[in-house]
Amino acid sequence: MIRCIRRTAAFCLALLIALLVNAARVQLVQSGSLDSNPANRRTAISRYEEPRGNILAGGRPVTASQDTRQPLRYERTYPQGPLYAPVTGYSSQTYGTSLVENAEDSVLSGADPLLTAIPLWNDLSRARQPGGDVITTIVPEMQEAAYAGLGGKRGAVAAVEPSSGRILALVSSPSYDPGLISGTGPAAEKAWKGLNALPAQPMLNRAIRQTYPPGSAFKIVTAAAALDAGLVSDVDAPTGTPEPYILPGTRTELPDEAAGCGNASLAYAIQWSCNSVMADLGVKIGLTGMLDAVTGFGFNDRGLRIPSGVAPSNFDTRMSVDQLALSSIGQFNTTATPLQMAMVAAAVANGGDLQHPYLVDRVTTSGGRTLSRTHQRSYRRAMNPSTAQQLQRLMLRVVEEGTGSNAAIRGARVGGKTGTAQHGLGNSGTPYAWFISWAQADDAVQPAVAVAVVVEDADAVRGQISGGGDAAPVARAVMEAALRNEARR
Repeated sequence: MIRCIRRTAAFCLALLIALLVNAARVQLVQSGSLDSNPANRRTAISRYEEPRGNILAGGRPVTASQDTRQPLRYERTYPQGPLYAPVTGYSSQTYGTSLVENAEDSVLSGADPLLTAIPLWNDLSRARQPGGDVITTIVPEMQEAAYAGLGGKRGAVAAVEPSSGRILALVSSPSYDPGLISGTGPAAEKAWKGLNALPAQPMLNRAIRQTYPPGSAFKIVTAAAALDAGLVSDVDAPTGTPEPYILPGTRTELPDEAAGCGNASLAYAIQWSCNSVMADLGVKIGLTGMLDAVTGFGFNDRGLRIPSGVAPSNFDTRMSVDQLALSSIGQFNTTATPLQMAMVAAAVANGGDLQHPYLVDRVTTSGGRTLSRTHQRSYRRAMNPSTAQQLQRLMLRVVEEGTGSNAAIRGARVGGKTGTAQHGLGNSGTPYAWFISWAQADDAVQPAVAVAVVVEDADAVRGQISGGGDAAPVARAVMEAALRNEARR
């Protein structure tokens, strides 16, 4: 009898041990795969059972949440969706997240362990804290000016504070309302398919995820390389550039839109955008020198994040001499995002020191306690301070006496550079109109903003499309908003 009881007890103990081992296996080993299993609705229900934290611009939320009374209870809404979509991205119960919604998802969703005062509490309790908030660096008035300036035309605007790297405006046009795809069901699916099918690609963030040939706006980079290398010591001295200029190793003549480019000075070449002078300087600098220069501005950087990833701007590391000539005027395979070209203008405005661009100022709990803050930091030394000073004067001349006169602002010093970039098979596409610039109030100690604007479908006859005519007015509106914002501080 006693022997049977012992055997039964041992058998029950073995079953208990097996049960505990299996429970431990499920909880510790398989928990990750079970959580990520599409058939497991508990994770999704938990994720959306509380309102998502907000993204703010200028101290005001640009996102919200609505109670749907469905199992996935709270759905993301965007009160000014198209205006801030290039900043926020989307948070969809069906299609996931993008941009800041993705980069700061753990805070916004309440999953970040920093949101609780007790270490590992979320892991132990399997609970979520109220979602935290993300405060961006965007200035609403500048965002609105950029959005209105583009007026629905395909293009983008990026504006940066040169001294800090704070991104003050980030607009991509045409835009879309992220709220259309926030939920689940046929409506969200139809909106997703419709947005992705549109030829204008409204969901493409042209400011940071699309690269374009920068055209003549890139000549500022080539000018910086020539001055840093000592190839040009006097910006007003003739450069010895022949006219016509034949691309090295070819019989192809490189045309100039402006007159008087033969043997012109660097100052004249920047003021009136002479292709021949800048292409010749690029060849004389050489591929190694040009690569050093473009790297200093951030080209070919595949790791740039703001915190969302930024498409790398390209300058080929291998090419023939004629290709180098074209690359040095922003053609051939040279491409750049609008943010990259705003960084070029910012480096000039900031005395040659390029600050790391960033979009998120800080993240906080729902109660306002700061969890982390983005600190300003130097990104690259783009050029010598003396070179930056000379380029500032040359860019001022572009606006005061040259091709960028449409960007002039009373009561402020404005430096700029126009660009018209050919593209497409045999340059058959509508040229892209570029303008990069910076602005400083007359009574200020440093520039308030650096801006880059690209317009893909300018409203003009092909031969009349120009950065000065189509992109400069948009840049001016953004700079005026920046100067007004600075005056209120």
